[in-house]
Amino acid sequence: MNLLKAAIAARRDQLIALTQDLIRIPTLNPPGRHYRDICDYLQARMAPQGWECEMIRAHGAPGDSEQFPRWNIVARRRGAGPGDCVHFNSHHDVVEVGHGWTRDPFGAELDGDRIYGRGACDMKGGLAASIIAAEAFVATCPDHAGSIEISATADEESGGYGGVAFLAERGAYAHVDHVIIPEPLHKDRICLGHRGVWWAEIETQGRIAHGSMPFLGDCAVRHMGAVLAEMEAALWPLLAAKRTEMPVIPEGARSSTLNINAIHGGAAEQAEDYTGLPTPCVPDRCRITIDRRFLIEEDLAEVKAEVTALLERVRARRPGFRYEIRDLFEVIPSMTDREAPVVRTTAAAIERVLGREAGFVVSPGTYDQKHIDRIGKLKNCIAYGPGVLDLAHQPDEWIGVQDMLDSAGVMALVLQDLLCREAGSY
Repeated sequence: MNLLKAAIAARRDQLIALTQDLIRIPTLNPPGRHYRDICDYLQARMAPQGWECEMIRAHGAPGDSEQFPRWNIVARRRGAGPGDCVHFNSHHDVVEVGHGWTRDPFGAELDGDRIYGRGACDMKGGLAASIIAAEAFVATCPDHAGSIEISATADEESGGYGGVAFLAERGAYAHVDHVIIPEPLHKDRICLGHRGVWWAEIETQGRIAHGSMPFLGDCAVRHMGAVLAEMEAALWPLLAAKRTEMPVIPEGARSSTLNINAIHGGAAEQAEDYTGLPTPCVPDRCRITIDRRFLIEEDLAEVKAEVTALLERVRARRPGFRYEIRDLFEVIPSMTDREAPVVRTTAAAIERVLGREAGFVVSPGTYDQKHIDRIGKLKNCIAYGPGVLDLAHQPDEWIGVQDMLDSAGVMALVLQDLLCREAGSY
């Protein structure tokens, strides 16, 4: 057996234990719990092995507070001589638990080949696999060239502004040559990038009046109903007809999409224990939040113009119709070229480890590649890691041990091919 493959196999129990330990730290976002705890854990593991560990708090970032500080860690291992810097980035935050679990969400139970828990798949299994990959590589090629970095960063689940965006704004990727983000996109696939996103709030405006005399007011909810009807009649068919050459998965995401995230009109909702009745008022405000995902072939200005044109059509037909649009969040699509060095090296490693050609995909949603690309100005970036994307954010989330071992083998082989002067087989 090749030394690198043997080094990965010998660390199976370590990989399981590491993954379990990470899952048992409930780094829930929101609000941002235990971020420092997971960074301290990683430092305690890696510093004794010669990794330089830097703790970075994202002061002033969205969500950062004294109660819930946004902590990140970057661990660096310098080689024996000059060479490329390969950076593995994983987010350490996890989403809320939600309902429907049949296992302890933070118990990290091992059942057969699967480890269960919130964040197992997305993406503490990927973080653990990258650490084991790096440790196995260093053990087999201690005098490697260049440097290896492993980061665990905050808030990817809420935009990444307390994590990768904060680091990128401060030049943390200026010296980096290759980035692999171990998101759960299947162990035989390379994710080249993601679609774009525009979140906005649309508000229709009316006039308040007594509910018994609605003719004296102007119902903002009815105005919003006309907006939704126009979306059904014109906008959704328009978006469904748009198709991309990006290899987006699943198939339905190869078209442009629009989701209504929320809708509210009229008086504020009362607490669940409120037993009174609502007051009789004509609602003078109604708001929806839209989540528009767009393709690399589309221009953001045109995406916004489509919605504005729709609202103007409604206004032309409805007396007294007034509206406002407020931008909330926007991300330009990102897609790394298939001939980029990190893509070619990872594809070759997948074929050697798994015995089959790599697939190439694009994510329907965004992840931290957006910040490395747009802020860090580094195009040589992909997502590659163990796990099944469909399990992310689901009850009874799990990660497969063999999938982690295989992905760790791929990542270690990438390091060998890029940094070891005498690259071998796997």
